[in-house]
Amino acid sequence: MINKVIFHFKILEKLGEGGMGVVYKAHDTKLNRTVALKFLPPELTRDPEAKERFIHEARAASALRHNNICTIHEVDETEEGHVFICMDHYEGMTLKEKINERPLKLEEAIDISIQISKGLAEAHQAGIIHRDIKPANIIITKKNEVKILDFGLAKLTGQTKLTKVGSTLGTAAYMSPEQLKGNPVDHRTDLWALGVMMYEMLTGQLPFKGDYEQAITYAILNEEPEPITALRTGIPVALEGIVFKLMAKDPKQRYQHVDEVPVDLTVLKNNSEKYSKVKKTTKSSSRSKMVTWQIWVPWGVAFISVLLIIIFQIERKTPTDGPKQIIRYEKNLPEGFQLDSDGGSVAISRDGSKIVYVAQKENTSRLYLHNLDEYGTQPLVGTEGASQPFFSPDGNWIGFYA
Repeated sequence: MINKVIFHFKILEKLGEGGMGVVYKAHDTKLNRTVALKFLPPELTRDPEAKERFIHEARAASALRHNNICTIHEVDETEEGHVFICMDHYEGMTLKEKINERPLKLEEAIDISIQISKGLAEAHQAGIIHRDIKPANIIITKKNEVKILDFGLAKLTGQTKLTKVGSTLGTAAYMSPEQLKGNPVDHRTDLWALGVMMYEMLTGQLPFKGDYEQAITYAILNEEPEPITALRTGIPVALEGIVFKLMAKDPKQRYQHVDEVPVDLTVLKNNSEKYSKVKKTTKSSSRSKMVTWQIWVPWGVAFISVLLIIIFQIERKTPTDGPKQIIRYEKNLPEGFQLDSDGGSVAISRDGSKIVYVAQKENTSRLYLHNLDEYGTQPLVGTEGASQPFFSPDGNWIGFYA
């Protein structure tokens, strides 16, 4: 195909290949521009249903005009019967390549997620479901613009005749439970895939793993992913909550509209500096120093992990003459974590709404903050080696010895 001329397109190089097509870089001699041409694989050309689905992809996607969606220019068919679409060509890398290259910075992952969700919102508003959202279908341009590619599995809501009942199109690791079961899907299946990608961007690994498709399917249907905060420090509990809400197995428990996601992510992004501000004070003695933390916990997210019963004393810092009040509190710790056995490793705020404790993982201890009225725990970055935490009287600050 290289150097071959098809109509007014000259094929320059092969860009990639997937289950629904082969993509080439080409020069549009009529408009003097670089484009991408996607051809249906020859072995599928003889399949009328696959051919119809491919043409439907182009027609549906060509109606979309959004900065975060790949622009489709035309659909055509060669004399040999090869159907292809002409779309914009972008210089950059796929999100898959970016994840494999290096861990994404927190701000970078949030920004990419905002752009993806905005592009999906435009498609959903037009009644189009992607159904194959995955990192390989996301391009990050050199200008850091996100482009959603390949609406090859897209179908207009209600046009169920294009897909056989029970067919499992797409990549298993990013497919929603309802999609894997062969049940009817709606726009919320794209929200699931967005959540999986966000988890992968933040942790560098998939939430549901397996050596083969059946194992991945079982994990998606029956298991819960490890908390993000257990895999990476510095992740706001609020962000973990967004990801896990997107990945709720019951579609009714997810975000119901994808345009809600960029709103929450933007608020989180704007308030990112409020999660943990470290302020050093002068040394109180030659043997210790105190570091204070400003607390901001908007909401939490549930853990599925080892159950630990914590019994602690209120206001252990200030001795009293009478018996101390004892509270029995149940806390789920992430797998692999151990609570410091020292009685001074746990503190509770005066109003009883927050708890801070010292926990260890792989011989590294740090502080973890938990709101007793909510689920989820926030690791406090920069508190490695901390001990004997305590709250300020107003509960807005945490002190500890290091």
